[in-house]
Amino acid sequence: MAGQFEIFTDSESNVRFRLLAADGTVLAISTAFGDKRQAADGIMAVRECAGTGLISEARSNPWTGPRTSRSASPGPISRRRRHLPAV
Repeated sequence: MAGQFEIFTDSESNVRFRLLAADGTVLAISTAFGDKRQAADGIMAVRECAGTGLISEARSNPWTGPRTSRSASPGPISRRRRHLPAV
């Protein structure tokens, strides 16, 4: 069985979707949408770009912020992304 998308309403009454692996593991959860139609359009956008999307490595962690160096003076935060080849 292939993975699937599941549209649901979260605890704040926002419509979202999640991508589930074949074994039911949650792989991704979407941002909030206004209604089911917008969520379905979001799923179509993910389907369209997932097969052709580049893989990139972010230089900062969205949960802990940018990496800091051990130098005495902090430099500017780099938002540059490095693209990795598709496998």
